[in-house]
Amino acid sequence: MRNVTIAAVVGVVFTFQRRDFNSLLPTTVLALWFSLGGHYVELAFLNGVRARLPRRRLTQALARLLVWSCGGALLYSCMVATARVLPIHGPPLRLLWLGTVLFIGIELAVHAVLAILRLPNVYDGRR
Repeated sequence: MRNVTIAAVVGVVFTFQRRDFNSLLPTTVLALWFSLGGHYVELAFLNGVRARLPRRRLTQALARLLVWSCGGALLYSCMVATARVLPIHGPPLRLLWLGTVLFIGIELAVHAVLAILRLPNVYDGRR
């Protein structure tokens, strides 16, 4: 539910920014790629990759950044493909690098909020 709410808020923000109220649902669908897909990218790291790596913090951090980078590129590609079948002007595929930067930025921000709330996060090494 949290991921859908995040996508809906992003959809509302972009809809108001563009002043195109017909784009609310398509924009929300596109935002789901990063909010819901991002959840699964993180789970892929936690449940699939992390256990296979040495427990050294630097190794874990670099691997996590690599997974986030690849995941961001994949999610951006899926978002572009989805935008092409929706009645919306989507982002160009040539900005694939932006997906990696955007996703890493989102994940670092989310983990900062977790750190503020004193929950396990990437900064304190508990997650």
